[in-house]
Amino acid sequence: MDSGTAPIPARGLLRFLTCGSVDDGKSTLIGRLLHDAGLIPDDQLVQARRESRGRTGEENGIDVSLLVDGLEAEREQGITIDVAHRFFATDRRSFIVADAPGHEQYTRNMATAASTATLAVLLVDARKGLLTQTRRHAVVCSLMGIRHVVLAVNKMDLAGCDEAVHTAIARAFADFAAPLSFATVTAIPLSARRGDNVVHRSAAMGWYRGPTLLEHLETAAVEDGDASAGPLRFLVEWVNRPSPDMVSDFRGLSGTLLSGRLEPGDAVTVWPSGRSARVARIVAFDGDRPLAQAGDAVTVTLEEAVDAARGDLLAGPDEEPEVADQFAAHLLWMAEEPLIPGRSYLLRAGARWMPATVTALRHAVNVETLEHTAAATLGMNAIGLCNLSTAAPLAFDAYAASRRTGSFILVDRFSNRTVGAGMIRHPLRRAANLHRQELAVSAEERASAKRQRPAVLWFTGLSGAGKSTVANRLERRLHALGHHTMMLDGDNVRLGLNRDLGFTDADRVENIRRVGEVAKLMTEAGLIVLCAFIAPFRAEREVLRALFPEGRFLEVFVDAPLEECMRRDPKGLYAKARSGTLRNFTGIDSPYERPEAPDLRLDTTVEDADALAARVIADLRARGILGA
Repeated sequence: MDSGTAPIPARGLLRFLTCGSVDDGKSTLIGRLLHDAGLIPDDQLVQARRESRGRTGEENGIDVSLLVDGLEAEREQGITIDVAHRFFATDRRSFIVADAPGHEQYTRNMATAASTATLAVLLVDARKGLLTQTRRHAVVCSLMGIRHVVLAVNKMDLAGCDEAVHTAIARAFADFAAPLSFATVTAIPLSARRGDNVVHRSAAMGWYRGPTLLEHLETAAVEDGDASAGPLRFLVEWVNRPSPDMVSDFRGLSGTLLSGRLEPGDAVTVWPSGRSARVARIVAFDGDRPLAQAGDAVTVTLEEAVDAARGDLLAGPDEEPEVADQFAAHLLWMAEEPLIPGRSYLLRAGARWMPATVTALRHAVNVETLEHTAAATLGMNAIGLCNLSTAAPLAFDAYAASRRTGSFILVDRFSNRTVGAGMIRHPLRRAANLHRQELAVSAEERASAKRQRPAVLWFTGLSGAGKSTVANRLERRLHALGHHTMMLDGDNVRLGLNRDLGFTDADRVENIRRVGEVAKLMTEAGLIVLCAFIAPFRAEREVLRALFPEGRFLEVFVDAPLEECMRRDPKGLYAKARSGTLRNFTGIDSPYERPEAPDLRLDTTVEDADALAARVIADLRARGILGA
């Protein structure tokens, strides 16, 4: 197309997204861009004209937002939910554009689109100026690695095409975005509805001397660069082994070369193990290859028998990634339920899954001012800087160096919903200087001297269900039988070790985490540890179980209906909770998640504490925890 400018060399593919607040005109802008650039097929124009009848006052009779594929939900409901992608090309460049939703509850969708884009077109309604969601999207773009932004000041026709309006908005955004890591910010006044400054220059805004939106997109120097020139990073997505009935001993590592180049004979190191080998073959669907470049999906075989697993990284000998089980990361929280530091989530980085915990929330980011504020948790769409701990060492790069190897998601362990998106900043070196000390006497040796096996009996249930009563009767009987025990009770622990904790969900999680670690140390002494704690969340109880070897942790559900517990009310807590003087009380204004498959269920409305204690002893003998 002829834009009236001198010819320029064709540039490569540009991935960009449109984002901003609700009703700022994102879909209309994309439709106008495609329509005025002559990139809409005739049959789609005919359909758009038909659907636009009676709905638009445009001179050409077309509601241009209807020209964008996949927006039936928007037309029916008035909102865009999913990110709609579209490919188009001019004679100067090819594009993939993502139309991101503007509603706050769909920020997660916008963040997903931003993670693969190199430029963002951030729309602002000229009549409203910068809104909270405008600022939030700008912050997300920055965190997701976008370095180039077009501030599209839209609906200028409804603001009288006033230069002062555009200038004020552009200055306000420049001031706001100054601390963000954008390399370029280009402000363009336009009207997507009328087409002003989208593809063609606006006669109504003669004061604007800059490029149209399409001119800027066609000429923007925002290429990602040559990924093959980066450090070698091969992500193992599958370990390709022969089936048992095959004679072949073929064993390959299938995956994607994220960056760098790879040839047979090259030395590589498998991370996080640190084992080295040389590449024997590179195999693709069409046979052996002499070379693999960034983006290639291939299978690599190694000359040496080096163990590697799904999610590992192959790197060059002098290009090692970071390897750590603790790191700092920015986290965008996506769930309605708030982040709870100390709770175990599933972390996915590349092709690897592992349990992970947010050990500390260092600060939250105020999206209005970019100030760092103290926070105990993150709510939906909030952004914070966190410390995380993983169950095993992870190989990664800082997100600033590599989006692919520096990003992760957090998944709720029970609902399987994605709850957070993270961008790793750097490893935490504190754990590198810690090494587990092997003990001269094992837990089994200590326990055998006591005619028992070490174990934790975790009594869970509502307040007033009878946890402490049954646990105390059980410990007295075990002591009389000559067994060595220790009782950990919720109130007693909160009077000492956990006296700094309250009763918010986050504090409850931390309370249980600390008690679990103490109980683990006590099993190392060979003891049978009885823990009487509500532990209201299934996720935390599963984390506790994971701390111990198979068979060493027993979940004992002391079951009693809420009504019965309220009737008993041995400490008067239910009365306080119902009167409003005691907040965050389990069963009243804080949930209790019943065990789904406890190791033991004790109904205190059917049997008394002595009978239940006798039942537990019989079960411990059957499991081999108690000796003769």
